[in-house]
Amino acid sequence: MASAAEQMASNLSWGTFGKAKDLQNRILFAIGLLIVYRIGTYIPVPGIDASKLQAFFTQQSAGIGGMLNMFTGGAVARMAIFSLGIMPYISASIIVQLLTSMVPSLAALKKEGEAGRKKINQYTRYGTVFLATFQAYGLAIGLESQGLATDPGWFFRVSVVITLVGGTMFLMWLGEQITARGIGNGISLIIFVGIVAQFPEALARFFTQGRAGTLSPIVIVGVMIMAVAVVAFVVFMERALRKIHIQYPKRQVGMKIYGGESSNLPIKVNPAGVIPAIFASSLLLLPATITTFSGQTGGTGWMSYVAAYMGHGQPLYLIFFGALIVFFTYFYTANVAFKSDDVADNLKKQGGFIPGIRPGQKTIEYLDYVVTRILVIGAAYLAAVCLLPEVLISRFSLPFYFGGTSLLIVVSVTMDTITQVQSHMLAHQYEGLIEKSRLRGKGRGKPRR
Repeated sequence: MASAAEQMASNLSWGTFGKAKDLQNRILFAIGLLIVYRIGTYIPVPGIDASKLQAFFTQQSAGIGGMLNMFTGGAVARMAIFSLGIMPYISASIIVQLLTSMVPSLAALKKEGEAGRKKINQYTRYGTVFLATFQAYGLAIGLESQGLATDPGWFFRVSVVITLVGGTMFLMWLGEQITARGIGNGISLIIFVGIVAQFPEALARFFTQGRAGTLSPIVIVGVMIMAVAVVAFVVFMERALRKIHIQYPKRQVGMKIYGGESSNLPIKVNPAGVIPAIFASSLLLLPATITTFSGQTGGTGWMSYVAAYMGHGQPLYLIFFGALIVFFTYFYTANVAFKSDDVADNLKKQGGFIPGIRPGQKTIEYLDYVVTRILVIGAAYLAAVCLLPEVLISRFSLPFYFGGTSLLIVVSVTMDTITQVQSHMLAHQYEGLIEKSRLRGKGRGKPRR
C-alpha cells in the first residue's frame, strides 16, 4: 500500500502547478536572478586586450583554462566581472566549516541555533572577501605578465581587484537570494547554469573534432554511451536509500491508546550530494590558476613542477582529486548533511527509538556506525564518477563538459530542484485539502432550519 504522501504526489499535475502562485513566483524569481548572472558573464573587466585574451584562452582551452571556463560559465575566457565565479565563497565555506570542527568557540556558535548560524555566515562572507581579493590580485598580476593588459600598472591592478571582488560578492548575494526566496540551492544553481550555458558550444566542438578526423566515430559513440551511462548511474545512486526502522511506543490517554506506529528513517547512500565534488574542484583550481596566469608553465621553476604534476588529467591531480572527494564526503556528511546527535535528539523528543538500541548515546553510535559504512559506497561512487571520465578526457582531449564532475553537478542539481518543486506543490495541495475540510466542517456545524 502506498502512503498518503505517495498517493498525493502521484496526483500532482500541471493544474496543481497552475494554482500554486507562490511556487510560480519563486521559480520566476530564481530564473530572473540567473538571467542577471548570465548577463554579467558578458560584461568585461576594463583594461583587457580582447584579441590577445582570446588567443591566450584558445591555447589554454585543453588545460586548466577550459576547466575554469566551465565553472564560470565562460566568464574567464571573456575576462568578465564574474571571472572568479562563486569559487572563493565555496573555498571560504570549506575553511569556516573546518574551523568550526577544530575551534571550540566556533563549535559553540553552531549550537546557538539561528543566531550562531548567522554569525558563521558572516565569517564566511569575510573569508570570501579575503580570498577573492587575493585571487583577484594574483589574476591581475598574471594578466600583466601575459601581456593581456592594455595599460599595466597599479591602476589596472586596483580596478581588476575591485571589479572581480565586487562581482564575486554580487554572485554570493544572488546565490543567497535564490536559496531564500527562489527555488533550489542558489550556489549550486549558479554553477549549474554556467555549465549548461556552455554545453551546446562544447557539443558542437565535439562533433567538429569528429568531422575533422581528430576523433574516430568509435570514440564519439563511446563517449555518448558513457555520458548516458553516467547520468543513469548518478540518478540510481542519488535515489538509493538505507532505511532504519523506527518504533514509537504506545501511550494511553483516558480510555484510548495512541501510538505504537512504526516508520523508517531514510539515509541516502550519498547524503553530501554534489558538494564534495564542487569543494574538491574549487581547491584544485587555485594552484592551477596561479600557474596558468603566472607565465611560468615552462622552465625549471617550482611553478613548472606544479603545472607538470598537478595539471588536469595528471596522475597526481587524480590522486589529490579522489582523496579530496572522499574527505569532503565524510566531512560534509558528519558536519552538515547528517548529524547523528541531532537525529538522535529529535527521535528522543518524539518518543521514537530504534528497536534493540537504547535512546541517547547508543543511538548516536549506531547511526554513526551505519552512516560511516554507507559512505564507503557513497564516496567510492563520487570518486569513480568524477575520476574515470577525467582519464578519458585527458586521453582523447575531449571537452570538460563531458566529464564526470560536470555531469554529476547537472544531474544532481536538476534532481534536487525538481524535488523541491514537488515538495512545494505537495504542500500547496495539502493546504488546499485542509482548507476544504475546514469549510466542510463549518457547513456541518450550522443548525438546520
